[in-house]
Amino acid sequence: MAGKLYLVPTPIGNLGDISRRAAETLERADFIAAEDTRVTVKLLNHLGLKKPMTAYHRHNCETAGPAILRRIEAGESCALVTDAGTPAISDPGEDLVALCAACGVPVESVPGPCALTVALSVSGLPTSRFTFEGFLPLNKKNRKARLEGLAAEERTMVFYEAPHKLRATLGDLAEALGPDRPLAVCRELTKLHEEVLRLTVGEAVELYSAQEPRGEFVLVAAGCPPRQETADEGGALARAEQLRREGMPLKAAAAQAAAEFGVKKRWLYNLVAERGEE
Repeated sequence: MAGKLYLVPTPIGNLGDISRRAAETLERADFIAAEDTRVTVKLLNHLGLKKPMTAYHRHNCETAGPAILRRIEAGESCALVTDAGTPAISDPGEDLVALCAACGVPVESVPGPCALTVALSVSGLPTSRFTFEGFLPLNKKNRKARLEGLAAEERTMVFYEAPHKLRATLGDLAEALGPDRPLAVCRELTKLHEEVLRLTVGEAVELYSAQEPRGEFVLVAAGCPPRQETADEGGALARAEQLRREGMPLKAAAAQAAAEFGVKKRWLYNLVAERGEE
């Protein structure tokens, strides 16, 4: 009889957030598949557990996944954990879940810590509808395309980011969404130095140009204001020119005004550029 794959969330900073059910599942599992066994062993030591572990991460998932599947199909139960948070959320665990599901292997998820929901709930921005974007693409072209596609997104947007890439990401957000877009910068959630800043994208760019980003970040950006039912080209042009007078770069001004008034960004960009040359 096949075993089962358990998805076990781990604390995102505070070890006190491990649930009784999560601890019991780790204890009951035959083995643990961990993103980094050195990180997971600290949690096991905290819980007073000793368990066989195998590594499963984005660098080995293509070979480790099938190996884990074979063990489960042979009757073993596996607890999948990431370094912090819920497995399969912005994590290669999604591939293992898909593999098990395709092969008819049962998968059980234990509720628990997730930086996405913690940041969203404390952001002060609308939570009824949102889109989780995780980590943006590393490739500059793909990254730009992804953000341009989000310029008119009306739902609240959630991003993960590492400290060494935060400044570049904030700059990209300012260009794509405009510097006036409301933003919550959530840092070191559940940890000793937890911080939540509610400001605009432009203010965040200015803040972190003056200080070194430290810790892990979750960025929660407000969605674009709903589009007008009928495109208002004159209003869009006036708004773009107003933003330009206030010092916003042409590209960002056109993107923000186009999103607000429901017109095509490229058309508005060209029109504002032509008027500027007159």
